[in-house]
Amino acid sequence: MCVKKCKIALTGGIGTGKTYLSRHFVEMGIPVFYADVEAKKLYQEPAFIATLCDTFGQGMLQADGTVDLRKMGAMVFADEEKLQILNKLIHPRVMQMFEEWAAQQSSTAVIMETAIVYEANLTGYFDKIIVADAPLELRIRRIQQRDPHLTREDILQRIARQMPQEEKCSRADLVICTGETYQEAIGC
Repeated sequence: MCVKKCKIALTGGIGTGKTYLSRHFVEMGIPVFYADVEAKKLYQEPAFIATLCDTFGQGMLQADGTVDLRKMGAMVFADEEKLQILNKLIHPRVMQMFEEWAAQQSSTAVIMETAIVYEANLTGYFDKIIVADAPLELRIRRIQQRDPHLTREDILQRIARQMPQEEKCSRADLVICTGETYQEAIGC
């Protein structure tokens, strides 16, 4: 008897608590593939760096020839067209990596943590989609703690580049609110 592996996306806007939730899933024995971590590995591959240079120019490289992720982020989050181009370069590769990783897992379910499952039209890869949600001000505080170099304006600009959180929640199979306390979580 062959049992199909359930593929679940864990998504939500920046700062909604996806990583926090994913740790709980790992504790429950469900393996999690971190799309952002795997995507960043692509920036170390010479062939991918060459593709980025051909597409966006040499301006996002550091003196040592590596990609300056801050410059890259500032460039693509300021220009919707460039963001879409970058997504088209990254997402097929990350999905291939996910499929290979998922096939190696012995569990009956696997999760991919990814911020932009809807924006990148990746819903067809998954059996279920869970959306992490949190109030805007809490999201901003979390992002500032994680990335203190980002200004409030930078954060709001990045949030604006993503699908509205309300729309993600309305499309989800399950919404899990994350908050600083249980009372906050149930009040999302």
